[in-house]
Amino acid sequence: MNKWIRQFHRWVAVAFTVTVLATVVALAQEEPLLWVSYTPLLPLALLFFSGAYLFARPYLVKRRTAATRA
Repeated sequence: MNKWIRQFHRWVAVAFTVTVLATVVALAQEEPLLWVSYTPLLPLALLFFSGAYLFARPYLVKRRTAATRA
């Protein structure tokens, strides 16, 4: 499961980068499409949750192993 989440996080980071670049290009037009500025929000939210899980996982595993040893 951990390997899958890491891979998911990497691919979502690529998608986030692409959507940010597309947003910059769209907003640089003469008549910008303002709704395009919301497209990076979904990948950003997914990055937040998967990143928070990856950040907290070592601490949770450490706590669980300490509880089983006691």
